[in-house]
Amino acid sequence: MTWFGTLFVLSGALLSLAAAGPGAPAADPALDAVLARLDQASANFKGLTAEIRKMSHTDVVNVDDVNSGTIMVKRVNSHDTRIRIELTDPQQTVTIGAGKAQVFKPKTNEADEVELGKNRGLVDQFILLGFGSNSADIKNAYSVTLGGADSVNGEKATRIVLLPKDPEVLKHIKRCELWISDKGLTIQQKFHTGGGDYVLSTYSGMKLNPNIADKDLKLELPKGVKFGKLK
Repeated sequence: MTWFGTLFVLSGALLSLAAAGPGAPAADPALDAVLARLDQASANFKGLTAEIRKMSHTDVVNVDDVNSGTIMVKRVNSHDTRIRIELTDPQQTVTIGAGKAQVFKPKTNEADEVELGKNRGLVDQFILLGFGSNSADIKNAYSVTLGGADSVNGEKATRIVLLPKDPEVLKHIKRCELWISDKGLTIQQKFHTGGGDYVLSTYSGMKLNPNIADKDLKLELPKGVKFGKLK
């Protein structure tokens, strides 16, 4: 698995205007309203727990790989967001925090990890796309257009479309879509990776600002685990 693959596990794996540039005003009043909801939710965001359903679609063979589980997110500060995901089929734990990403597969007792290092900025951009992001940060990293009204699992939402401005991100992600609830929360993400392939992550049962201990986000590995390295 690549380190970018780890992000897909997170947001689909871990991320908002008529192609507005950094600091440019949004031209669409309906889009302004969506971004205002994002900003309001971001101001009070400290973390969340939710159920997650992740579907990876491979277009050439028309196959959908579906997994589900739970996610915990804790924003320690504006530059430190930590995430833990427990997936069930196949069973695996994914964490991002303390400068590294880790994946543990208990069935085979294998663990992969990568020091984020120079990729820290890219990781931050993906985290932006779902967890406590504000409109200024999103507009700095993406050109944004309004997709329109929609619903996710019966919950009203507005879809927005994002095009990455960073050429390095664009190598991996061609386009992103976010579904923003009336409460300003991202309840679904879709990452288009090229050639008709995409990763779709849907969140439900969301609980905002729960009391999450730092230890609950750490990955405690058993003895005898076999280590690999994400590339």
